[in-house]
Amino acid sequence: MTLLDRVHSPADLRALSPQECVQLASDVRQFLVDKVSKTGGHLGPNLGAVELTLALHRVFDSPRDRLVFDTGHQAYVHKVVTGRAGEFDSLRQPGGLSGYPSRAESDHDVIENSHASTALSYADGLAKAYELRGERRRVVAVVGDGALTGGMCWEALNNIAGAKHRQVVIVVNDNGRSYDPTIGGLADHLAKLRVTEGYEQALDVVKTVLARTPLVGPPLYEALHGMKKGFKDFVAPQVMFEDLGIKYLGPIDGHDLGALESALSKARAFPGPVIVHAVTQKGRGYQPALDDLADNLHGPGAFDPVTGQQKPGGRTWDHVFAEEILKIAREDPKVVGITAAMQASVGLNGFAEEFPERVFDVGIAEQHAVTSAAGLAMGGMKPVVCLYATFLNRAFDQVLMDVALHRQPVMFVLPRAGVTGADGPSHHGMWDLSFLQPVPGVAVAAPRDATRVVSLLRACLARTEGPSFLRFPKANVGPDMDAIETVGGVDVLARGERPDVLLVSVGAMAETALNVAKRAAAQGIDVTVVDPGFVLPFDPALLDLARDHHLVATLEDGVRVGGVGSRLALELADAGIRTPIRTFGLQAAFLEQGTREGILSEQGLSDQAIARALVEAVSGESAAEDAPEDAPENAPGSPL
Repeated sequence: MTLLDRVHSPADLRALSPQECVQLASDVRQFLVDKVSKTGGHLGPNLGAVELTLALHRVFDSPRDRLVFDTGHQAYVHKVVTGRAGEFDSLRQPGGLSGYPSRAESDHDVIENSHASTALSYADGLAKAYELRGERRRVVAVVGDGALTGGMCWEALNNIAGAKHRQVVIVVNDNGRSYDPTIGGLADHLAKLRVTEGYEQALDVVKTVLARTPLVGPPLYEALHGMKKGFKDFVAPQVMFEDLGIKYLGPIDGHDLGALESALSKARAFPGPVIVHAVTQKGRGYQPALDDLADNLHGPGAFDPVTGQQKPGGRTWDHVFAEEILKIAREDPKVVGITAAMQASVGLNGFAEEFPERVFDVGIAEQHAVTSAAGLAMGGMKPVVCLYATFLNRAFDQVLMDVALHRQPVMFVLPRAGVTGADGPSHHGMWDLSFLQPVPGVAVAAPRDATRVVSLLRACLARTEGPSFLRFPKANVGPDMDAIETVGGVDVLARGERPDVLLVSVGAMAETALNVAKRAAAQGIDVTVVDPGFVLPFDPALLDLARDHHLVATLEDGVRVGGVGSRLALELADAGIRTPIRTFGLQAAFLEQGTREGILSEQGLSDQAIARALVEAVSGESAAEDAPEDAPENAPGSPL
């Protein structure tokens, strides 16, 4: 039996001695390596946050005191000590433990947060609410140094600093890395603080000595205290937090439980906002993670717990893009890459290694990334902004007003589009096909295979006006699917002898669409499968194809509401084409974690379910044509 077996709540943790807590930290690390090696998940960040999390739960009284984690992928240890260790075999699995805080799992989880830089705003609001309700509840925001590069953090700090009487404790978990090494002016500032001896301890010594000196002691101390700002500038250059009106404690060794508890206790007692700066080591206690300069163990899949080696995977869509963008960079010196703290994850590593001056990592600041790209385009460059599809949500205003309004040829590459799987509702990149529809002058490309990634990438970069987007999923890329003919700009992938159904496939759903056609053919229904490549601007050839078929269907891995199918239905209506249309896509809901294939199937997007629906729709249409004239229009089986 380990110490971990005795900890089922923060109260159990507080009952342990400091020496037992040191052993517990070791037990927790071994537990994390064992469990995450089987399920995959965020390993490195949590190994670095063990002592910090233990200290937080020993000093603060969760859930009365509210602990808000930003980003939530550093909250595994928090889950362990709040009674969920027994559920870790189900981590990130369908119906299992979430890889992020989850309000449905525990009262100790405040927000379901995996989009960075938001915790301080939540904390500000919670503190205001408790003040207005007359409740004495402390609010603690645990923020990674990478998240502090996001603009929302600084907007929140401005408000938190404005209320010097309101207790908010901001714990900066500073390991010098987010997904990639933290960059920018703030990162440089924190780096200086990491190597600075704390001036607070020196000031405490002076205060103690002078307080014992009669007559001259107290006045002299006050004079020295008045020199505090200059002393601090000498000892810790460019300290900005106290200039904002926020008490600063640190830097603290983030693996020294005693020092952490002491600093957090001081912060807990302070009557205003406090920043506790804890310096931690990502991957602490697990040598493969410490040796992992490429950060592959930040959020690995299943891996060997002894060596840290991950199971080999196939060729992904990301790999195809990474190879091609490097070729393009070699050909055209005007092409530049932009990312938001995820250079390796979005396929820009090779580009950055060969042309470091042409790849810009702006930190976790998607809004800035987009408008900066507009400036690059105005300056004659060809910017390629690489963001997970889910993180594009954060920069819609900049896409609309800073890029599209100015007709700037900024290209966006959106990996992890559609259903992404184990990271859950915050990471599904399912919204872009809907919210990009009304953007004037936009082009949206969805490749069906590796060859089309290359051709559509180059086509987007060739545009000279307006934003363009290339989206693809988190998955292995399958074999190429060649067109049997092309109508306008639309590729025909399969054509039946009879014009029963026109199935418009979007991007990576092409393989499913072809399987649908085979299943339907076995039931006597012919399906013509087409791929427009560019889903925006709308290709008029789709209208001609739709006019020639009895039923039109669309298949996309985005939200049905406002998506490609909705757009085609609008275009058909405007053109006076009465061909009925069925749209297959994702419901407008926050989809839970699971495998991509499993979630698509649950959403009715398996080839079997779609084929059945199309066969029933066509059969219902045929039955309606043979029915008496007074038969109801919306009889069961109608395609509408």
